[in-house]
Amino acid sequence: MKPLSLILLLVSSFVFADEGMWMPQQMPELEKELKELGLKIDPQDLTELTGFPMGAIISLGGCTASFVSEIGLAVTNHHCAYGVIQYNSTPENNLLENGFYAKNLTDEIPAGPGSRIYVTVEVKNVTDQVMAAVPSEAKGKVYLDAIDSQIKKMIAEGEASGPFRCSVDRFYGGKEFYFIKKLEIKDVRLVYAPPGGVGKFGGDIDNWMWPRHTGDFAFYRAYVGPDGQPAEFSEENVPFEPKHYLKVAKEPLNEGDYVMVAGYPGRTNRHARASEVAFQFETSYPQRIQIFKDILEIIANETKGNPQAALKYAATTSYINNGLKNNQGMLEGFEKTGFMQVKQEREQKLLNWIQEDSGRAKRFEPAILELEQLLSEEYQLKQASSLLTLAKRLGVFGSAVTLHRLSVEKEKPDSERELKFQARDFGRIKMGLKRMARTMDPNVDQALLKYFIEKYAKLPAETRMAEFDQWFGIGKVDDLDNHLDKVLNDMYEKTTLTSTEKRLAWSEASRKEIEASEDPFLQLAVKLFPSSLKLEHEKKERLGRITPLRKAYMEALVAFNSEQGYNVYPDANGSLRITFGTVKGYQPKDGVFHTPFTSLKGILEKDTGVDPFNSPQRVLEAIRNKSTSNYVHEPINCVPVNYLSTVDTTGGNSGSPTLNGSGELIGLLFDGNYESMTSDWLFNTELTRSIHVDVRYILWLMDEVDHADRLLEEMGVKKPKTQKMM
Repeated sequence: MKPLSLILLLVSSFVFADEGMWMPQQMPELEKELKELGLKIDPQDLTELTGFPMGAIISLGGCTASFVSEIGLAVTNHHCAYGVIQYNSTPENNLLENGFYAKNLTDEIPAGPGSRIYVTVEVKNVTDQVMAAVPSEAKGKVYLDAIDSQIKKMIAEGEASGPFRCSVDRFYGGKEFYFIKKLEIKDVRLVYAPPGGVGKFGGDIDNWMWPRHTGDFAFYRAYVGPDGQPAEFSEENVPFEPKHYLKVAKEPLNEGDYVMVAGYPGRTNRHARASEVAFQFETSYPQRIQIFKDILEIIANETKGNPQAALKYAATTSYINNGLKNNQGMLEGFEKTGFMQVKQEREQKLLNWIQEDSGRAKRFEPAILELEQLLSEEYQLKQASSLLTLAKRLGVFGSAVTLHRLSVEKEKPDSERELKFQARDFGRIKMGLKRMARTMDPNVDQALLKYFIEKYAKLPAETRMAEFDQWFGIGKVDDLDNHLDKVLNDMYEKTTLTSTEKRLAWSEASRKEIEASEDPFLQLAVKLFPSSLKLEHEKKERLGRITPLRKAYMEALVAFNSEQGYNVYPDANGSLRITFGTVKGYQPKDGVFHTPFTSLKGILEKDTGVDPFNSPQRVLEAIRNKSTSNYVHEPINCVPVNYLSTVDTTGGNSGSPTLNGSGELIGLLFDGNYESMTSDWLFNTELTRSIHVDVRYILWLMDEVDHADRLLEEMGVKKPKTQKMM
């Protein structure tokens, strides 16, 4: 007999459920389901990206936010603003711990180098234009280069029309391409963030868990030049005036109510092949979990007794802890639900459908077989390349690699440069080099680099890079540990890249100047470049062969589902999506049922006074005083804190506004439940839940605790009359 969870997974793919991160233009196709659940506005309105409510949804380049006032006030998650809060913190004024509130516009502070707000203004299907640039017999790198060349051309044309950031994104594995234009706002300021005891209440212990009691919210403001155009930070800048912004819901949210989330989910893999699932769960995730654990231990050891260094790595530690728990939950869910069998059974049904028709068999079957062969080759090469990639992301080594590659690309015409190294990217690169001053400590950086080198040295010699081995003595010295200490001590003593001023100066240097440098990290980057470039070209060759095959696979999958009467949404890729469902609890195991709302009472029950359950005294006092205004949720006779819904979300959705059927703000999406982690690969209707912070808790904190009256007035929230909580 199949386990219940497996049966549910199989069934959920053949009935309409809350599954789906839908492109806005797909919403009218779902009108019947949307109206039945409680959508009150016209689904066609959700396709108008410059109209209401979609015009209020914005990207932070990794998280989502939304405008909530006519003068550019934007709300997102506290954990999305965590890096900004950390960047602006010092041991003497720790905003992560104490929070921040700007009482006036003049008190609002720059978010930090590279902080951006992106407002999507146009999305159009450009599949025909992209594929028209690909020669009919093109394969491998030639195929990929033709696509990339056309994409760069379209981006350049789009960005020539104004202060926009454009992209051409792949959907359905390269089956379709969409041109996306976003207004890029460069002056972003921190307005309000609650203390860590609110914004991160429960910390990593409660992360991904239910019940939750976390006030995961923060406010930014977008600023532009006096002429209304995006501009870098200046005291002369003025608040941006969006065409649309969200209003706080007038009616209370209840169990069973319709909710939808609009945002920018990062990545899902639901259309991946079963072999890709197997590699990820049997090899990649276990290795990544160990690396995460090791990194956290190194950071803890190296920052012990050094508050300034610890503060620099606070955001990094938070992100890694989040990833660690996510990956652990992935493995646990993989083992419990048996969804490998589900993937295999679904693939078999697709294959049976293909083989039923000779035309389909001729068109799709060879492509799918070749795709599997190429994917198998890819898996064998990933381990070594991923470790070296991680090492190159570290502060000093990473900056050296970036600076040298930048100097190489600057020698080419802009249209021939690699994506991410074009003229449009120079500002972003410099902001990253500048941000290192607040996010990198040389001692910690050195310890982490040594760890990755030692781990890399244990891989088979044939998978390693010979130049890297030679530089660090891998395979040539008996005592690699002591040898690495000597080499790295010397490199970190001599490098100029620990200086912000020097890093920025090197960003202006020519290739010849960098290649003549005596800086050891720049010398290492130069030495590795030929082999790195060779590997990059080989990777492009493989990807260029895989892409048309995956396209064929997705064409088969979409056609199969269409014949069955089902719409197919593309995997998440960082583009704007809409997901919808209802407020609903769930049963994680026999005899246990989780209700969909938590309340202020739970904060009192959890509070220990010790991090991470250290709610600020002013919050505890406000709860005990029972001054709750009209934020009480009547079914629980208390102010709600967090709630559950059936909407389908993933990373990147963090900070997304949760809207009711009228398009009004009723909360912020900030997490998923522990049982939902494998939903990036396969959605489980019965167990997958998203976790939101209730807008009533946000307003209660702003009103009753922090007295953020100017923001409440700006958001159009009328200060309520006080009433007593039972």
